[in-house]
Order: sequence, then structure tokens, then C-alpha cells
Amino acid sequence: MSNVLDLTCELIRRRSVTPDDAGCQALIADRLRAAGFGIEQLPFGDVRNLWATHGSGGAPVLMLLGHTDVVPAGPREDWQTDPFEPVVRDGVLYGRGAADMKGSVAAMVCALEAFVAAYPDHDGTVALLLTSDEEGEAIHGVRSVAECFRATAQRVDYCLVGEPSSSRTVGDTVKVGRRGSLSGALTVHGVQGHVAYPDKADNPIHRFAPALLELSQRQWDAGSADFPPTRFQVSNIAAGTGANNVIPGALEVQFNLRFSTAWTSAALRAEIESVLQRHGLRFDLRWHVSGEPFLTAPGALRDAVRDELLDRLGQAPEESTVGGTSDGRFIAPLGAEVVELGPVNASIHKVDECVRVDALDVLADCYAGIARRLLVTAEAVAPGSEPSSPT
Repeated sequence: MSNVLDLTCELIRRRSVTPDDAGCQALIADRLRAAGFGIEQLPFGDVRNLWATHGSGGAPVLMLLGHTDVVPAGPREDWQTDPFEPVVRDGVLYGRGAADMKGSVAAMVCALEAFVAAYPDHDGTVALLLTSDEEGEAIHGVRSVAECFRATAQRVDYCLVGEPSSSRTVGDTVKVGRRGSLSGALTVHGVQGHVAYPDKADNPIHRFAPALLELSQRQWDAGSADFPPTRFQVSNIAAGTGANNVIPGALEVQFNLRFSTAWTSAALRAEIESVLQRHGLRFDLRWHVSGEPFLTAPGALRDAVRDELLDRLGQAPEESTVGGTSDGRFIAPLGAEVVELGPVNASIHKVDECVRVDALDVLADCYAGIARRLLVTAEAVAPGSEPSSPT
């Protein structure tokens, strides 16, 4: 069993359903402390966050970012095997968190151990940030840590996120940015009444229909070379008493926009509220911003990731911004270059979540190689000092 596989299995056995860390970070802290890392716990509320650093403490700072929490597994009978008892079949590891993202976390830890063993006097600082609050509310995790970093002037130059970015094979796709996410909970007010007397009522469904048509069919922007067009999507609509002869008094609508850098959440909120007002609706609207969009421009981190994957896998990755949000959205505003590189995402949040064992080994080698490209100057590399494989 490889070092990465062994650690991944140990982490999967810990039932760290968000926001419970279930001892994952303590296990990792012990390993990194033994490798010479400084360890700092950053708890906020019931969330555990681990900050591990090695080096001078100065620039450049390369941070590897991951999470130890997982989504619930659901009914045991839906899985072929116990989701928290890892099983390897035909070169594939099964278990909750195998792909999202205990496999990446294990690969990062093994990569860091190998890197500092080979280059104990590397340039700058190499660090690992872990949270147990990525899959849940994501308030007391990296969001709070980023606020702490801002208050203490903790710089982050490069951030490598282990989210499952790959599409078909490990390393075929990396994320160089993410769309913003804005959700709204809308209540449209009407007047309840009998369907036979519509003149004595005010149907909020009918009232809202033209506004919904406008919002859903609008071209918010044309997209760009880096981002798909901004989209408005309704996720839930509810109204009525269940009886077919009662006009409802209110309509509840939940919606979401995934938006590009052509917009800010504030501008979108103002535009949507303007549309609702123009249609003469009486409404209440609660907003939730999961994150603003960000894009990492071509630079040192994108170059290091591309060159490492090209040299190791023989093919440069596709650089993409599609998909959901990640904790990188909290680190990018600190001025960091952010790239996501992780395993194939086909099984994440699904029954029988899985990852190829050889993909975990590839990831560990790539993480160590990227660190070398960013934190080891050519003149500092002695002949034969390449790190042994983390696997």
C-alpha cells in the first residue's frame, strides 16, 4: 500500500461529516510536526482549522488548501460497502471523501513531507491550511481564517487547492478561477381568496409570472474567454394551501445566479430588485452571497502547474472556471494566485464515491513538483537532490 493510499484510508475511517473533523486534523498535525512544520490551531465556533507552516515565514508563501469534512453518506444500504470503511477494488478506492477530498489531503501531506525532506532550506514558506467547514455553511472555516490572515497581515502568494478538478483523468483539467454565487429567497405577496372570485383576491403567481419570464430569459452577459455567461436559475417555487379552489396569499421562490467577473453581487442584487419593482410586485427578498467571482491571471502558479503536468503527464491541462465554488474564493481576495488541482470529480457527493489509487500517487508527485518549481531556485538544487516520491 502506498503512503498516500494508507493515509487516505485512515482519513476515510474517520466519520468527519461536516462540520465534525473527527480527528483528521490531529492525525495530520502529528505527521507534519514530526516533519518539522510549525502547527497552529485556528478554531472558530465548532469548526476546526489547521495551519501548518515550514520555512522562513517570509515570501513567497505557497499554501496548499483542503478540507477534512465530507457530506453525509446517506443510507448504508445504497452503498456497495460501508462508506466509512475504505475498500480497494480493481485499483479503485471506494469511500466517502475518497475524491472530495481526503484523497487530495493525503496527497498534499505526503507531498509536503517529501518536499521538506529533500529541500529543508527551500525559499520562502510552504504551508497547509485545512478546515472542517467546507461542505456545510462555510462560515467558520476558510472564510474566518482569511479574515484572520487579513487582520494579521499574513500573506499568501500562491494557493493550490485540492478540490476534484479533473474531468476524465487526473490532471486533465485545472480550475484557474470560479464564478460567483448569489442566492435569493423571494416572497411575493398577494391576497388570498376564492378562485371563483378573482376580483376579490390578488394572485401572486400570476403577478410574478412576467417578472420570472424576464429574469429567466435575459442575457445577463455574453460570457468571455474565461467564463461562461451568467445564468439565472429558479430552484424552488411554493404557493397555495393544497386546495384547488384557493388563490394563494403568497408565493415563495428560491433562485440562484452563477455569475462572471462582468458582475458583482451588489450590482446583480440591485438589478433584480429593480426588475421586481418595475413589475409592481409587493415582495420581501433575502440574499445570500456564497462568493464573488475570481480569476487567476497567467503567472507563476499557473505556469508551475501547467509545466509540472506537462512534464509528468505529457499533456498540458485545460484551464477552466466552470463548476461550483470552492474555498479558493476566500483566499483570492488576499491577493493570492489560486489554482485548483485534484482528482476526477465524476463520483463526488454520490453513492460509491471513488478515486483511482494511481491518481492519488500522481497527485502527490505533482504537488511536490509544483512546490519545487515555486520554492527552490535552480542554484540551490544540488545534483541528485530530487525528492523521493511521496508515494
